[in-house]
Amino acid sequence: MEVMKELTEYYGSYDEDSRLRSRHGMVEYLTTMRYIDKYLRPGMRILEIGAGTGRYSHALAQRGFTVDAVELVQHNIDIFREKTKPGENVTICQGNAMDLNMLESESYDITLLLGPMYHLFTLEDQHKALSEAIRVTKQGGVIFAAYCGNEATMIQYCFQRGMLREKRYQELVDPVTFKASSDPAELFQLCRKEDIDALMADFPVTRLHYVGTDMATNYMRKEVDAMDDDFFALYLRYHYVICERPDLVGASHHLLDIFRKD
Repeated sequence: MEVMKELTEYYGSYDEDSRLRSRHGMVEYLTTMRYIDKYLRPGMRILEIGAGTGRYSHALAQRGFTVDAVELVQHNIDIFREKTKPGENVTICQGNAMDLNMLESESYDITLLLGPMYHLFTLEDQHKALSEAIRVTKQGGVIFAAYCGNEATMIQYCFQRGMLREKRYQELVDPVTFKASSDPAELFQLCRKEDIDALMADFPVTRLHYVGTDMATNYMRKEVDAMDDDFFALYLRYHYVICERPDLVGASHHLLDIFRKD
């Protein structure tokens, strides 16, 4: 499968774990964990679909939660297992977000879908992944689905880096709406809120939050990485104030849709 080949090559050479541990990457991680914390209760069972190398799964398992993880790429699974510490109640298996037949329905209190939606390029595949995440979540449970934002790529790559001067990228961008389309060669599917709203319209869920998990951070990586602890703490306070503002969220590189299964 072409998508699998592209993903294996990408994640086989990309250190996603280190990105989330960098100061600028920590903003996305800390914001996501902050919202997960709002809904955590003792004894909850958590599923992470597309767990990567386990940054979130291990952090939650180390806090005493039971965590099951599913990951597509074997390279990531190997690292995940290497990073598992004694006492963590965590499992991982290889699987595809669009078909979780190895998992029973209504099994999890919290389901994390923090990567797969980045790499699904058809509405059918996106619908399948969301359907499976909702199916395995208990009624009343909370699902976290992450997406890549259209505007951040338009601003930072197409214009700031000038990629829109190239014919290939001109062909991928609507000249009227500036909505970017993607394919497996580009790796990342880009969304606007109206795309996510339309995708979610068929599901029996209630949105709780719609969050920009990094907001301005990736536009100013060098500046964020250079901040001392006090100034970074101040920046985080500002970020948390604005990360749900409807007039700003669309500019974020990473978007997080948080909803409850009705």
